[in-house]
Amino acid sequence: MTEKTHTCGCHQETGGMKELEKNIGHVPVFFRGLAKSDPSMHEAILKLDNYIWADGALSRKQKKLMAIAIAAAMRDDHALHAQMQGAKKLGVTLEEVEEALRVAFMLAGMPSYVYGKTEAAEIFK
Repeated sequence: MTEKTHTCGCHQETGGMKELEKNIGHVPVFFRGLAKSDPSMHEAILKLDNYIWADGALSRKQKKLMAIAIAAAMRDDHALHAQMQGAKKLGVTLEEVEEALRVAFMLAGMPSYVYGKTEAAEIFK
């Protein structure tokens, strides 16, 4: 995913979104706007997000690797970018990402593996 411009607002930090930024890696512009356009929905999503990403039987790091594999399998550019950024901030290694991508390959095929490897090479350089 080299030379690609992201239009999701991932590099704009605003107050009140730091926990979400920590959880997923970055906050999409649409979600920032939701705080103003539909505050109740925004708050509900934040609560669910914090619940999902909290350490439990699986650690946040394990969940992040699952999210990377799923985003690669779906070939979701923005989700994969966000999850890889979040993983890097959590201390996930390139080797761990590559292992998760091998699982995506087994279940979703070569395109998901190549897609994820391309993004990983960019994020973990």
